[in-house]
Amino acid sequence: MPDWAPSRPFDRPPVPAAVLIALIRRPEGHTVLYTERSPDLRAHSGQVAFPGGKIDKGDTDAADAALREAWEEVGLERSDVYVLGFMAPYFTGTNYLITPVVATVEPSGPFVPNPGEVHSVFEVPLARILRHESYGRFRIKRDGKEHQTWQIDHDGHTIWGITANLTRMFRDIALDEADA
Repeated sequence: MPDWAPSRPFDRPPVPAAVLIALIRRPEGHTVLYTERSPDLRAHSGQVAFPGGKIDKGDTDAADAALREAWEEVGLERSDVYVLGFMAPYFTGTNYLITPVVATVEPSGPFVPNPGEVHSVFEVPLARILRHESYGRFRIKRDGKEHQTWQIDHDGHTIWGITANLTRMFRDIALDEADA
């Protein structure tokens, strides 16, 4: 089921997409990489997201697409990444079928936002992501109906919607606490 249902059914198959849930190895412990999308983008401008996007015809699989997008968005080197696996595809109310790709990263340099796509890059400590009390509820109205999603506030950033839902799903899998 999508995170919310549109008022009319889709007249085309879902668009395949992939995101990278990057677990960054830092001396103080692992962090999770997020981007704040450029305010100039047509869709989801200014929102927090994982690096990622549509799977292109030239991509061999979801991991290839996620790594290509991470390079384009923040300069993440493929050689710094070890793919651990994939989470279940996530169907969105905007007709995307997102495959989350989970990987560890030992960065060889700083992440540099591509200004055409990304306003800023930030990391959230994995320990914070794993804590139940880090999650609140974000409420939004669409078509006169109220919808809820997970929300994580960190250092002036509000992570909500698909990104927060995927973060929470990752947390539940990591702690084996689905539906907790």
